Amino acid sequence: MAPSLEAAGLTKRFGEFTALSGLNLKIQGTKCVGFLGPNGAGKTTTMKMFTGLISATSGTALINGVDVSRDKKAALASCSTLIETPEIYPSLTPKEALSMLCEIRGVPATERSKRIDEALGRVKMQEWEGRKVGSFSKGMKQRVNVASTLLSDPDVIILDEPSVGLDPRGMSEVRDIVRSLGNRLVFMSSHLLAEVTEVCQEVALIDHGKLIVYDSIENVTAKFAGGSGAVKIGFSRAVDIQTGTAISKLDGVTSFSRVNDRHVLVKFDPKVLSQEKLFETIAGMKAGAQTFESESGLEDAYLSLIKETL
Repeated sequence: MAPSLEAAGLTKRFGEFTALSGLNLKIQGTKCVGFLGPNGAGKTTTMKMFTGLISATSGTALINGVDVSRDKKAALASCSTLIETPEIYPSLTPKEALSMLCEIRGVPATERSKRIDEALGRVKMQEWEGRKVGSFSKGMKQRVNVASTLLSDPDVIILDEPSVGLDPRGMSEVRDIVRSLGNRLVFMSSHLLAEVTEVCQEVALIDHGKLIVYDSIENVTAKFAGGSGAVKIGFSRAVDIQTGTAISKLDGVTSFSRVNDRHVLVKFDPKVLSQEKLFETIAGMKAGAQTFESESGLEDAYLSLIKETL
């Protein structure tokens, strides 16, 4: 049976404030789904109801078909979560911290050592397993936190902004880990749209406690990004004014901007100018174009959808 998460009419009110309003969302299969929305949209509230940290005012949260409010133990048996940014006792080593979690989660004593070694291996922390966590960087601590979600070999993993507060290297490491979890259902909230584009296949967007759209990234981009394409182009030398002007005046180019001296971002209308033709034309300018990196239209789609709900 494929892993699944389902919200059926899920609602949460805090006094007069409605944090989540009748959310209906069903996700099924092994994939990574990005959970998007502005601050206060209801993302963390939703995740906390899926994990039983808070109860719903009405509606149902189900994991693998089991109602969390009716049988939390059974619902969470095949699910691991990382909500917000938990701390690890600084006096413990990763191995000690994970051993304690294994005991709490009921992992059989005969399997604990193997599970811990495998989890630390997945997050590339084996060489640090005997060092005290108090001496770790924030990125290293977060890798241990992610390792903790793997101990019970879950079918479903819920991650609440797993790379928040990390430096670029730490973000990259966490993304690599999430990408390696392809045989599970990963439900991940994030404000970093580039991160979601890199690691997720689908996105669910909520605002003001309501679901706006749930679909593949490709479909969301095609429907709501204004039909535009975008590519970041890298040059071997600084892009001069003449080259920039020539690119910006190409038929079909809708926007031209400089990322830095050697990189530019070009947006274009695919109906007028194909990506292949754009590449050929810019390469033919002999201006030192070296790399062409397609950019996702997810940001444009996100902004378009959020503006419509204001």
